[in-house]
Amino acid sequence: MNDGTRTIRWGILATGGIAAEFTGALQSLPNTEVVAVGSRSAEAAKAFAERFGIPRAHGSWAELAADDDVDVVYVATPHSAHRLAAGLCLEAGRAVLCEKAFTLDAREARELVELARARGLFLMEAMWTYCHPLIRRLREVIAAGEIGEIRSVSAAFGFAGEFPPGHRLRDPAQGGGALLDLGVYPVSFAQLLLGEPDAIRAWAHLTPEGVDDNTGIVLGWNNGAVATLGCTFTADTDAPATITGTKGRIEFAEGFFYPDRFVIHRSGRQPQTVLLAEATADPERGTMRHEAAEVNRCLRAGETESPLVPLAGTLAVMRTLDTVRKQIGVTYPGVD
Repeated sequence: MNDGTRTIRWGILATGGIAAEFTGALQSLPNTEVVAVGSRSAEAAKAFAERFGIPRAHGSWAELAADDDVDVVYVATPHSAHRLAAGLCLEAGRAVLCEKAFTLDAREARELVELARARGLFLMEAMWTYCHPLIRRLREVIAAGEIGEIRSVSAAFGFAGEFPPGHRLRDPAQGGGALLDLGVYPVSFAQLLLGEPDAIRAWAHLTPEGVDDNTGIVLGWNNGAVATLGCTFTADTDAPATITGTKGRIEFAEGFFYPDRFVIHRSGRQPQTVLLAEATADPERGTMRHEAAEVNRCLRAGETESPLVPLAGTLAVMRTLDTVRKQIGVTYPGVD
């Protein structure tokens, strides 16, 4: 039975910037409590708990996973620790929302999915884009045939930064590189619209440490559709995207993965702008609150995965990222 008023009690695993942002989003939702935080550092956990008024601070991930007052754990570690951290929580009987990229590779992702299904537990990748009201509206527009059959998708995400040696984005041991940190967004966007590709081609420039800092990807489908995607941490982009169909196209001028609008172009008609405020009564552009609300809804309904972010889709994206990574020559310790 779906009890829409049941309070969902969250635990936060890790204390970095994204954990702080997500905690703030949780604390803005009704019938939602952040009851515990866990870190490998007791001092970091205590400081985080004090900052957000969280009742309990655990000095290890295992202690957080064993906290019976926690319904669901948000895993916010670097990619390299997702398998271990999420696995600890699932083994302890906790539902899990795990940051993207979901794991280092498809094998690790499959292990987590199999564990969650064996235990009958909820598991979801924190692909906030899929929960965004305007992206949900986009899917409705496409399903209604507004731009015909999709022929091509283009999307790119990048930013420039000075990342010294040892920074996680340059560290293979932490799953560094643009692909897992940024490329997961355009790949997930293309596969949301077209499914798993039948052909994959990729090229990248690698750092001295052996991770990618500028990557281009072309995906192909047997029905003739193509996607051209990019990710980089050597240059700023506005994160644009275009979806071209047989009857028109849809454009995101910037921020395709957390948009505030898109424009529909059709032959012989004036462009139509669809605004976020038209798609939801909660028109905040950032989507962490939307994905948190979806997790809450699923848990209240007794669902073990979200129809918005299905585990089969997460696994398909990880398979694509694996193929790209192998083509561009990036390896991580202990990963095939």
